Amino acid sequence: MSNTIASAVSSTAAAAAAATSGGNRAPPQGGILEGANPATYDPKNPIILFIIQAIIIIVFCRLLHYPLSLIRQPRVIAEVIGGIILGPSVMAHIPGFQEAIFPTASIPILNLVANFGLILFLFLVALETDLHMFMQNWRVALSVGLAGMILPFGLGCAISYGLYHEFRTDEGIVPISFGVYMLFIGTALSITAFPVLCRILTELNLLGTPVGVTVLAAGVGNDVVGWVLLALCVALVNNGSGITALYVVLCTVAWILFLCYAVRPCLIWLLRRTGSIKNGPTQGMMTLILLLTLFSSWFTGVIGVHPIFGGFLVGLICPHDQGFTVKLTEKIEDLVTVLFLPLYFALSGLNTNLGLLNDGTAWAYVIGIIAVALVGKIVGGTLAARSCKLVWRESLTIGVLMSCKGLVELIVLNIGLQAKILSTKTFTMFVIMALVTTVITSPATSALYPPWYQKKLEAWKRGDIDWEGNELRSSATSLEKLESTQIHKLLVYLRLESLPALFTFIDLLGGEKPAPISRVHKSRLPSVPEDASDPSTPPQHALEVHGARLLPLTERTSSVMKVSVADDSSSDPILNTFRTFARLNALPVSGTISTVPTISFASELLSKTFSLSPDLLLVPWPSSVPADSEADAPPSRPAPFAPGAHSAFISEILSEAPCNAAILVDRGFSAPVPSADRGHHIFFPFVGGADDRVALRFVLQLAKNRHVTATVLQVIHTAAPEVRPPPPATTGIGAESSSLRPKMGSRRGSRSSAVAAAEDAVRGLAERREADAAFLCALRDSLPAGLGERVVFLEGEAGQAVVDVAKGEVGGVGDVVVVGRGIGGEGEVGRVLGGLARDMIDGGVEGSLVVVKAGGRGLEM
Repeated sequence: MSNTIASAVSSTAAAAAAATSGGNRAPPQGGILEGANPATYDPKNPIILFIIQAIIIIVFCRLLHYPLSLIRQPRVIAEVIGGIILGPSVMAHIPGFQEAIFPTASIPILNLVANFGLILFLFLVALETDLHMFMQNWRVALSVGLAGMILPFGLGCAISYGLYHEFRTDEGIVPISFGVYMLFIGTALSITAFPVLCRILTELNLLGTPVGVTVLAAGVGNDVVGWVLLALCVALVNNGSGITALYVVLCTVAWILFLCYAVRPCLIWLLRRTGSIKNGPTQGMMTLILLLTLFSSWFTGVIGVHPIFGGFLVGLICPHDQGFTVKLTEKIEDLVTVLFLPLYFALSGLNTNLGLLNDGTAWAYVIGIIAVALVGKIVGGTLAARSCKLVWRESLTIGVLMSCKGLVELIVLNIGLQAKILSTKTFTMFVIMALVTTVITSPATSALYPPWYQKKLEAWKRGDIDWEGNELRSSATSLEKLESTQIHKLLVYLRLESLPALFTFIDLLGGEKPAPISRVHKSRLPSVPEDASDPSTPPQHALEVHGARLLPLTERTSSVMKVSVADDSSSDPILNTFRTFARLNALPVSGTISTVPTISFASELLSKTFSLSPDLLLVPWPSSVPADSEADAPPSRPAPFAPGAHSAFISEILSEAPCNAAILVDRGFSAPVPSADRGHHIFFPFVGGADDRVALRFVLQLAKNRHVTATVLQVIHTAAPEVRPPPPATTGIGAESSSLRPKMGSRRGSRSSAVAAAEDAVRGLAERREADAAFLCALRDSLPAGLGERVVFLEGEAGQAVVDVAKGEVGGVGDVVVVGRGIGGEGEVGRVLGGLARDMIDGGVEGSLVVVKAGGRGLEM
C-alpha cells in the first residue's frame, strides 16, 4: 500500500515538473507590471479587452448624443452613428485600430453581452406596451395601424423584387426563397418604433392631444403585429421545410397561450400576495420574473424563433395595475439603457460599411428604400386618420409620426443580418433608411403641429373661433365675464413643500363655509314628490379648485411610462392629499399630473390656463430660508431668491399668463399657531394700475373670511410730476455761422414737440391716478357693514413710508403682504416680482408675500 502511494506522489511530481518545463504556466498575474498588453485579446480572459471596448463605445456615444439632443434626436441615433464612426466606414481605416480595439476574435463576446441586454430591452418594450390603450381606441387604432402597415408592406414587397435579384449573390447570405425575402423586407419597412415614438410624443407634449392618443394606440398594435411577423419570418428562414416551419409557429402559439392563461394568473396571484403590485416588486419576485424572461427566451430560441421574442412575451403578460410595470422598469432600466443598448446599436454601426455603397445602383436603391418607407407610412397613416374625421394637418402629423423607425428597425435589421437574409451591403442601405426616417420625425412633427396650431385647433373645435381665427363669442357674454370680478375658479400649481401654505390660502379664499347639514337615514326621510328638490343637497360652492402637478421628464423609460399610466393621478400621494383637504373643506376639486421636460414646466402650466380658463393662477415660490434677508442666509443653505430655474419659471408665468396670476412666497403663512388665535392679517399698499386693481379685489375677497382682517394703504404721491424739457442743443464752434441758422429752427421745433409729448405723458399719468383713486373710493364705499369692520383704509406717502407702515401692520404668524407686481425693480427679485416686493424684502418686512399680476379680463377691469 505504501509503495502504491509513493509511486502516485512521484508520478504527480513528475507530471508537474513536465508541465512546468513544457511552458504551460498560468498567465502572468502582474498584468501591465509584467509587461502585458491590456489591449491584446486573450480567449481565456476576454474581460480586459471587453471593458476597453465598452468604455470607448459608451463615452463616444454619450459625447455624440449631447449635440444631437439639442435638436431633439433620440439617443439611438448617436449610438448608431458612433458605431459607424468606430467601424469599417471611418476609424477602421486608421492602421492597426480595428486589430487593437475591435479584433474579429473579440466580436462574439461583445455580441453575446449585447444580445443578452437586447432580451432585457425587449422585455422593457413589452412592459411599455399597454394593450388597454389599444382596446380603448380600437377603431382609430385599427384603421391607422392597418393602413400604416399594409401600404408600406405592399411597397416593400415591390422593391424587394429588385433587391432580391440585384443583391442575392452578395457574400454572406444564404440561398432563400423570394417569398421569405419579400416577407422580411415588407416587415422591415412596415414596422414602427414604439419606444422612440413614446419619447418623441412626450418631449413634444402631444400625449394628451388627439394626435398623441391616435399614434400611441396605433403604435401598440403595429408593434405587436410587427414582432409576430418577424418571428414568422425567422421561423421560415431557420427551417428548411414548410412543415417544420408550421410546427414552429404552432409551438409559438401554444407557448403564448400557456403564458397568457397559465403563467399570468399565477404570476398576478403571487404579486398580490407579496404586495409587489402596490409597493413594487420584491427581490424574490424580481428573481422570478427575470428567470421567467430568460426561460421564455431560451424556449423561443430552441424552437427556431429568435430569443428576444420570448422576452417580449413575458413583458406583455405583466400586469399594469397601480403602475406595477413602471416600478418594475425602474429596477433594471438603467443597466440596460446605459450599458447593454449602446453596445448593441454600436455593433449595428460596426457592421455597417458605407464603403460598399460605391456605385450608382446601390445609392439608387438607398433613395428608393427611403422613399418607400416614408411614402408608405405617411400616406397610409394620413388617409386612415383623415377617414376617422381628423383634420388634414392632424392626419399628416400622424402619418409622419408613424414613419419613425428608430431602434426597433435596427433590431429587425440585425436579426436579418444574423439570419443571413441581408448582406452587409443591403444591411447598410437599410441602416441609412432607419437613420433618415428617425432623424426627420421630431423636426417634421414640430413644424406640422406646433403649439400655436394646437391652441387654435382646440379653440375651433370648442366653437370659440372660426377657422380664420375670428372670435365667435357674443359681446353680451364678454360683458358678463367682465362684470364677474370674484374668483370662482382657481388653478393651483402643487408642490410638496408648499402644500401647507396652499391649503391655508385656499381655505381663506373660499370664504365662509356653509353650516353642516345633519344627514338623516334614508328610512327616516319623509316622503316627498319626485320633482321636489332634496333639502339635504349641499349648496353650490363659490370656489372651484383645480390642482396641477408637474413631474420632470427624464431620459429614463419609466419616466415616459408614467405619462401614459391611466391610474397615476389616483395613486399620487400629493394629489390624494389635495383631494382629502378639499373633501374636509367641502370644496369641489380636480387634479391632473403632467410629465414634461423641466424647461417646459411654464408652458405646460400656461396651456392649462387656456383649457380651464381660471380666474386666478396661484403659483408658490418656496423659500428654503427666511426671506427677510438674503445677506443673512447661511452659506450652507441656498438663498431663497437666488437666480435659477424656478425664478425663470416664475418670470415666464407672470409675463405670459392669459389670466390673473398670483405668486405666493411662504414665510410662515402655514406655521402652527395657537388654537385661540386663528386670525390672519393682510397689508396691501395700493399704488395704482391694473395689477393693484386686481390685487385690491383679491384682498377684499380674502377679507370675507371672518378670520381675516386687512389694512389697505392708499399710496399718495405728494410731489406733482414735473415736465422736464430736453436741454438746448449745443452747436459748438462755428454754430453762429450762417450755414447753421436754418437748422436751428428745426431743432426748436423738435424741442417743442418733445415738451408737448412730455406734457401729454404727465397729463395721462395724472388722469390714471385720479381713476385709481376713484376706483378705490367706489369699492370702499360699497363694502357691506360686516366687511367694513374687518377692513381699514389708510393713506400714506410713497417711498420708505410704505415699508415702515408695513412693518407696523404685519409681523405675526400667518400675516401676509399683498402687492401688485407693477414695474420691475433691481436685482433678481425686483426683475421677477416687481420693485415694491423687492422693497418689502429688503426692508425686513415679516410675513408671507403675495404678488399679483393682472392678465386677461383683469387688464380690462
